[in-house]
Amino acid sequence: MFVITSMPVGGAETLLVNLMRRFDPEQVVPEVVCLKEPGPLGEEISEEFPVHSHLIGGKYDIAVLPRLAWLFRQREADAVITVGAGDKMFWGRLAAKIAGVPVIASALHSTGWPDGVGRLNRLLTRITDAFIGVAESHGEFLRTFEKFPAEKVYVIRNGVDCDRFHPAAECRISPSVREELGLPNDVPLIGLVAALRSEKNHTMLVQAARRLRDQHPDLHTLIVGEGPERETIEPLIAELGLSDRVHLLGNRSDTPRLLAAMDVFTLCSLNEASPVSILEALACETPVVSTDVGSISETVIPGRTGELVPSQDLDSFVAAIDALLRDPQKRSSMGSQGRELVQSTGSLGSMVTGYQELVQGIFTQKSQRQSRHFARTTDRSFADRKPASGLKGASRATAT
Repeated sequence: MFVITSMPVGGAETLLVNLMRRFDPEQVVPEVVCLKEPGPLGEEISEEFPVHSHLIGGKYDIAVLPRLAWLFRQREADAVITVGAGDKMFWGRLAAKIAGVPVIASALHSTGWPDGVGRLNRLLTRITDAFIGVAESHGEFLRTFEKFPAEKVYVIRNGVDCDRFHPAAECRISPSVREELGLPNDVPLIGLVAALRSEKNHTMLVQAARRLRDQHPDLHTLIVGEGPERETIEPLIAELGLSDRVHLLGNRSDTPRLLAAMDVFTLCSLNEASPVSILEALACETPVVSTDVGSISETVIPGRTGELVPSQDLDSFVAAIDALLRDPQKRSSMGSQGRELVQSTGSLGSMVTGYQELVQGIFTQKSQRQSRHFARTTDRSFADRKPASGLKGASRATAT
């Protein structure tokens, strides 16, 4: 059972859906527990998997604890994995412990807000079997910064479906995406796919689009995603005179098509771990320009799969995008190397296997320990008994 706040269209949520759809149904029966509303993705998958929602009434609704514990018992959960930090990480693990769930784990997807763990969540370290990071440097961050025991930190790299995300030549050559936007076939496109949240720093891309218009007057920018920052981004687009150049597309189900149509994918995040959107873009052979935060440098390798710039450095961000837009050959080379990297280190299959093996391994290990403890307790119990009259003088083994 995966415990999450809600299921909007975002990186961690999309990753969870892909993971659940690829589990071996003979081994794993996945369910989702949304503390709040199910959200668009929760509603989408509700016909495929059990989705439980509306379990918390507010930040200080402590009644969520018995509700969750009852749910875990009623569903006979073998494993509970919280997704992200905050309330779901705290209440989910505590309720799982109360309900006697055998395996308790936390999957984290960032190196800062909204995945800052906090003091209360650290108090539950002892009852947690595994903390799951999404890249090697993210695992190191969990050990050194968050201070989780090294033996409880595991790394399962994010993975994408390379059959779904692929370099569809027709998306680059045919007018489909550009035609939809009413654009000529040859206009350059850059873009970003991320929930419209403050830590994603979309305003930096909008400001870059304004700077780039001078060098690339035909440039158009796609922003895919939805969220609370729309009310900040939309006025900024109008203020900078970019209403006909920056396209807020909202949530889309055709992300592979949009990514493959872009000339450069961008990310301006203030903090990340290993963003799924970057892996998806590289799988589509679209080079990436990103801020150098979290574990992004493990996939965006300067000069090979894209370019990295310091966080919030608008000048460097604009310069890197400009350089790639001017060099089609370099973009093509980076794109092909990017897909090779994702296929070798970030496949969906390897992520699915990682989760299955981790949970099954912990479950088996704890079951064996429990069996040994039961055997020792049973032996001591028989050893302390007085021999029954018919077995007087018999050995303990015979009596047993």
